[in-house]
Amino acid sequence: MSFMQRAVMPVFSVILFLATCSNAFAQLPPAFNNGRDYKVADDSRTRKYIAPVKIFWKSTENTGLIKNENHLLNQPIGQAILTNKQGFLVMKSTETEKPGILLDFGVNLHGGIQLVTGMIGSKDPVRVRIRLGESVTEAMSSIDTIHGATNDHAMRDFIVSLPWLGKLEIGNSGFRYARIDLVDPNKELLLKEANAILVYRDIPYLGSFKSNDERLNKIWDIGAYTVHMNMQEYLWDGIKRDRLVWVGDLHPEVSTISAVFGYNEVVPKSLDLIRDITPMPEWMNGISTYSMWWIIIHRDWYLHYGDKTYLKEQENYLKLLTRHMASRVEGNKEKLDGTRFLDWPSSENPEAIHAGLQSMLIWAFDASEEIYTVLDNPEMAKEAREMAAKLRTYRPDHAGSKQAASLMSLTGIMDPTKANRQVIAKDGVADFSTFYGYYMLEAKAKAGDYQGAIENIREYWGAMMDLGATTFWEDFNIDWLENAARIDDFVPDDKVDVHASYGGYSYDKLRHNLSHGWASGPTAWLTKHVLGVHVLESGSKTILIDPHLGDLDWVEGTFPTPDGLLYIRHEKQGDGSVKTKVSGPENVNIVYSK
Repeated sequence: MSFMQRAVMPVFSVILFLATCSNAFAQLPPAFNNGRDYKVADDSRTRKYIAPVKIFWKSTENTGLIKNENHLLNQPIGQAILTNKQGFLVMKSTETEKPGILLDFGVNLHGGIQLVTGMIGSKDPVRVRIRLGESVTEAMSSIDTIHGATNDHAMRDFIVSLPWLGKLEIGNSGFRYARIDLVDPNKELLLKEANAILVYRDIPYLGSFKSNDERLNKIWDIGAYTVHMNMQEYLWDGIKRDRLVWVGDLHPEVSTISAVFGYNEVVPKSLDLIRDITPMPEWMNGISTYSMWWIIIHRDWYLHYGDKTYLKEQENYLKLLTRHMASRVEGNKEKLDGTRFLDWPSSENPEAIHAGLQSMLIWAFDASEEIYTVLDNPEMAKEAREMAAKLRTYRPDHAGSKQAASLMSLTGIMDPTKANRQVIAKDGVADFSTFYGYYMLEAKAKAGDYQGAIENIREYWGAMMDLGATTFWEDFNIDWLENAARIDDFVPDDKVDVHASYGGYSYDKLRHNLSHGWASGPTAWLTKHVLGVHVLESGSKTILIDPHLGDLDWVEGTFPTPDGLLYIRHEKQGDGSVKTKVSGPENVNIVYSK
């Protein structure tokens, strides 16, 4: 069953699946009942074995060195067998040639490689070199200091020994392509299977988005899938690198999760982890804004799912954090320490960072006030409200930064229409970033420029898709399009290799993640502003339907709530009005925009 097909799975099937998983992990085999205190961790993920869809390249056409390579495209079973009559892939090396092949699995994924061998002439292990890549270039590259290929956080370039008539499973990274080469001279390898091991949470796509614009539909799908791949044991930033819980990255990801998957335990699990490893007065991930994102995510999570007990568990930490934030305000201006960071493209603009930090403090104090009000703590709610009001009396300079202007617009210290006209909409998607692009879209919506935002999504995120992306990237600059080659093919001599040429800061060249959860903003944005779903009451008990179709003729989709799915369809009429149909759980109150 495909990911998209799971979107129509009945809710009771999901509950049954989770219950089955829970029972399966409930106990160890009886042999472990031996008086020892075993430390055990469950894994809420599943594994699927996927055969390559294409032999993308082989190092030689000499059938004496490589033959039967298409056998690897057959149905995988993951089992060695006592015959070599099935036409297994044969690779032979000589003193001068060590052949290799490149496998294409069709989509960027998270996991490893399963290699199943046959009865090789010699029973000695055969060494192979495996290179994984999110692009063709990366899979064909070596670890070096020129093009940025690394083994940081996950091994993508390594040598292993394969057994005679056996199986080896290895690797744990993000990749679409896998290159396999013989390492030693005068060796023979019989390979029955070479499968990708897809490791992921087997969860249904409950939310959906479809319109008459297939480009927007595909962008929504790619954003959803990008976050899905990063929903591992914890909610990661990227499946290749860093594979860590970065709280700022989580905010767009959690917004996408709520639009696509509904409640998932990976979110509170990740929020709790970062809280527990960050004693006050430290900042989460060493970055002041990331602690603020933690507060904002909790406010949003409670609004969608209404778990007051879980929110109450955060109160003591939240008190310490909000007072720590208040201690870093002098007069009505932020004086934050720690790493002063919004996103990487704005990191060399200190004035913009100052304006962004001022805005983030306001946003976080506003969210804190809402949380304290829910928790019946009027004293702390008052402190948070007064801090936000004080900070709003100061108007920093956005310094021409779309990031800063967006945050200032969203927190009420810059007129949204002015921010959009003078800064955010200037030169289209120039200076957009995959992380803060989400907040640029949100600011455009606040300014009423829904059509402009839709066009930005088509141009900016669509450009990655046009270059062969099946997941969205850690960063992207629209200028990279000039004379660019696609990432899913070899780069012609007269074209620019996007993956090996661009990027900076922590994502230089091939170190650049091509599956990064913070880039998923259009998925959440399209659900919220085009499909028009706005959660107004905790637990999604009241939902405002306020669609903005722009130049679209129709849009339809689903939205997950704790009580079940909403089904929504909007059709533009001949007079420009929009006809709306909504159905869903009886105990969800639907209100409509005027």
